[in-house]
Amino acid sequence: MAAETAPLLTSGGVDQRPRHVAIIMDGNGRWAADRGWPRLVGHRRGAERVKQIVRACPDLGVNWLTIYAFSTENWKRTTEEVLGLMKIFRRYIQYEAEGMAAEGVRLRFIGGRDRLDDKLRALMSSIEARTAGNTRLNLTVAINYGGRDELTRASARLAQKIVRGEISQPTEADLTACLDTAGHPDPDLVIRTSGETRISNFLPWQAAYAEYEFTPTLWPDFTPDHLAQILDRFGLRERRFGGV
Repeated sequence: MAAETAPLLTSGGVDQRPRHVAIIMDGNGRWAADRGWPRLVGHRRGAERVKQIVRACPDLGVNWLTIYAFSTENWKRTTEEVLGLMKIFRRYIQYEAEGMAAEGVRLRFIGGRDRLDDKLRALMSSIEARTAGNTRLNLTVAINYGGRDELTRASARLAQKIVRGEISQPTEADLTACLDTAGHPDPDLVIRTSGETRISNFLPWQAAYAEYEFTPTLWPDFTPDHLAQILDRFGLRERRFGGV
């Protein structure tokens, strides 16, 4: 059941809703360890939580949701955990494709795809194409994503354009157009669960002016009500973007 919504107002009485929320979904492994269960149990429970948050977002006024599923650094984990996570990703895409299409969710992926297996890449491309016309919620999943890696790849694309003579004096907009997130609005709000207070290489360019919220709640326990409360607090912030 989606959390009830209420107008989000700034001190000046202006409706201020975050159009784009990005989430670092942290704490799956600790959630499982606290219960004496394998880490993959926590990741499976975390995937179930994703479905609930995705369904709640439109009713909460969120049009864009970006979630950090697997970083470029996560390959350092045990082979068992990495393979288990990739299996969870494949199952999630396979079994959620129909529901997302029916509920108006557009699903896209960011991150380098070169290290992902062929079946997963094919599933990703298939659901991207299938949901391309949906507009109720834009869901972006970061898999094999790292902000520095993205900026490195974007810089190479930009350099190629300069060599081809397409661009003479590159601007911020030119680099932005070469990012994985080209065409996406920048996040207004970045949330990290589990109590950690670092951004872990997540959207460093895009989130330059985002508001941040760090919550001690582990991701499998993060409910739509938790999200609604954070959105309420966001509505009380005064965002000046360097002005006065």
